[in-house]
Amino acid sequence: MQPFKYLLFSLSLLLIHLPGARAQNSKADSAILAIMRETPVMGLSVAVVKNNKLVFTNAYGYKNQQTLEPLATGNLFRIASISKSFTATAMMQLVEKKKVSLDDDISALVGFIVRNPSFPEQPISLRMILSHRSSINDSQGYFSLDAINPAKNPDWRKCYNSYAPDSGYQYCNLNYNMAGAILERISGIRFDQYIQQNILQPLSLFGGYNVDEFDTQQFAQIYEYNRDSAKFLFSSGAYASRKKELESYTLGYSTPIFSPTGGMKISAPDLANYMMMHANYGKYNGKRIIAKKSARKMQTMYSEKEQYGLALSKSVNLIEGKTLVGHTGSAYGLYSIMFFDPREKFGIVVISNGCDPAYEKGFNKVLRKVANILYENIVIQ
Repeated sequence: MQPFKYLLFSLSLLLIHLPGARAQNSKADSAILAIMRETPVMGLSVAVVKNNKLVFTNAYGYKNQQTLEPLATGNLFRIASISKSFTATAMMQLVEKKKVSLDDDISALVGFIVRNPSFPEQPISLRMILSHRSSINDSQGYFSLDAINPAKNPDWRKCYNSYAPDSGYQYCNLNYNMAGAILERISGIRFDQYIQQNILQPLSLFGGYNVDEFDTQQFAQIYEYNRDSAKFLFSSGAYASRKKELESYTLGYSTPIFSPTGGMKISAPDLANYMMMHANYGKYNGKRIIAKKSARKMQTMYSEKEQYGLALSKSVNLIEGKTLVGHTGSAYGLYSIMFFDPREKFGIVVISNGCDPAYEKGFNKVLRKVANILYENIVIQ
């Protein structure tokens, strides 16, 4: 018997009761469980916003394969690249305070020269790194700013593509780790603490970038599915401690240890509440996080072909006939989506701590199917 089918023998639906939110929908639950019977899935946590309210949340499958502990809606996930939107949101706060401009040269902001060697006279702006139009790539890695620092890496030139800044698009994690460092240099506050103080706490959300501030029992363990062996492999690095690195932390340079590009830990319901802030152009539950003008800038597509803005993108391929705004994430075997319609005020969050890696129309196939089930059985019902 295949391992993922074995997991379903003791599958539980973990129910919570949130104000205005249902924790069960028989049609949606049955359809999602049918997918899990047919396709390898370790666990899924979902949340649905309808008419500007969180109306549904549920969890399916397992938090821990070894102990067979069921996944709960309150479990935290490292949500991967959806994290970039938190970094961009924080940067827009500083733009509003006129502490920085989207058109500023990041060489002055990050503390060392950042120039494409083929176009040395052309500055690379903050807007370019936030929209992935910087001409920078991840070929030298992105877990340290040493990768692109000419004083630290003799191969720094390899960090740049052959085209001029702002003339092309390439998704690049190093862009956002630099953005996190810039945030620290401008604000004087450590990245993880800035996000806590200025985004999470005002919205009453539980989460963060510093893995050592959480009880490890809160995390949904992450697994990578190996098709050759038909087994889930535990990803030990997903929640690795940073205590040792923090002992020698340099503000404005060591920032990648928190991974502004992918390291947010949060539950699906709280991610949905954060999503509602963007769906309402910067304001949620009476708290304004960024100005409407800033929110619209984040949702403006600077790369038309790729439909990418400032850590938010547009897609017509998640749900047919709907143009949605949001972001995806994938790392260590985890897959996540957060997409919303700012006009109709609905949105969907789906996170898996391990599933078949097949893609369909630019999305993980399992997550795309689940999103459509939630849309059809909850949003339009």
